[in-house]
This record gives sequence, C-alpha cells and structure tokens, in this order.
Amino acid sequence: MSLGREAIRQNYNVQFVTAATLVAMLAKAHGDGTLDKQLTLLSRPKLLIIDELGYLPFEANAAHLFFQLVSRRYEKGSILITSNRSVGEWGNVFGDAVVATAILDRLLHHSTVITIRGDSYRLREKRRSGLLQKAGPALETNETANQ
Repeated sequence: MSLGREAIRQNYNVQFVTAATLVAMLAKAHGDGTLDKQLTLLSRPKLLIIDELGYLPFEANAAHLFFQLVSRRYEKGSILITSNRSVGEWGNVFGDAVVATAILDRLLHHSTVITIRGDSYRLREKRRSGLLQKAGPALETNETANQ
C-alpha cells in the first residue's frame, strides 16, 4: 500500500494486517486471556492498515473483538481499512447492524472515505499484458483512513 509506505517514509510506525489474520489474532488472545495485551500492541502503531475487510464475514464474537480494537484506537491512532464492501454493507459483514454502526461511528469520525471504482491494480496489469479479458461489472474498493 502506497499510503503505508509514505507513512513509513515520514517516520510513522505502521502495521499492516489482513482482516482475517487480525480476527484470528484477537480470537486467540481472547481465548488465552491476553486480549488486553494484544489490543495494547495493536494500539501502538501510528497507522494500522487492515486489508480485505469484508472479504470473509465475521463471526459474532469476532465483530465484538474488532469493535474493541477500533474503540481502543479511537482518536489515538489512525486506521486505514480496505474493503470491497461499501459501508452500507458492513452490517452484513459484521453479522450485526448495531455493532457495525458502533464501529462505523468511530471510524468515520475525523475520516476520509475514498471510493475507487474499476479494476484492481492486479487485474489492470493482467489486462494490459493481454492475459485477461474485461468481463462483467467493475470491482469496487473502499478505503477508509482515519486522520
């Protein structure tokens, strides 16, 4: 992610994690009684990048754990989230509209939402090389960056 690289160039601490890996880390920490320690570690970087939110739906407990992370970082550190789902679909992603609303309330305050329509960088490169034909509707990516 170029935003993450630029933050590093500007001497910010940055951590990158996929949403699936993050949820697994939080669930494991919750199970072994180290959730507070894990949340503290995830709160340290100036920028936390969470990739692929919504690619896989969250289980109910995972949504609550994710909320705890967002709440812990709220107004203390930036979160950049990439997703192929619009924020209107996050109730389905998290399996709970109330939890999704609470997460979005914190994420969208002081944030900029960037909607990118069209092919991903990877698909665009495949098309340029002639390995892939354009078919069907374009993909949509949403990035949310807390400031």
